[in-house]
Amino acid sequence: MISALEQVLMNFYKDEMISFLEIHPEFFTEAIELAIKDEQPFSWRSAWLLWSCMEINDKRIRKSIDKILTALPSKQDGHQRELIKILLQMRLNERQEGKLFNICLTIWESLNKKPSVRYTAFKFIIEMTKKYPELNKEIQYLTQEHYLESLSPGIKNSISLLIQNNE
Repeated sequence: MISALEQVLMNFYKDEMISFLEIHPEFFTEAIELAIKDEQPFSWRSAWLLWSCMEINDKRIRKSIDKILTALPSKQDGHQRELIKILLQMRLNERQEGKLFNICLTIWESLNKKPSVRYTAFKFIIEMTKKYPELNKEIQYLTQEHYLESLSPGIKNSISLLIQNNE
């Protein structure tokens, strides 16, 4: 049987979905659980919706960070992108940062991945170089031409801007 949240995810536009979660905060936990699962199309949409409804370092998501990190590698590209976007808004401990950094490196180095998920993974890598400047030397390696050639001109430009703003 389909839940009320799943019906909203399938039948409403984004603004209506956001309004639903604002009016019915009791569904927020279900949205988190659904985002971690692999029940498409609900899981991807739930992650996409959560990112739009969450606060920075949202306490409602905090207790699920480790579950998100565990689930992240097995998800499809768009789902991974949305989960990383959620994690980019959270304050992670060092262990969680390390785990997400390794996942993001794997995604970035996977040239067959969609450019949007690779770009989002690269954003986290850049965030970590701000916090841990000793990682900056990795950026030159990670931006060799073979990593960039499959990206669109727009994403290449965005990568360049991320690097420039990090210097």
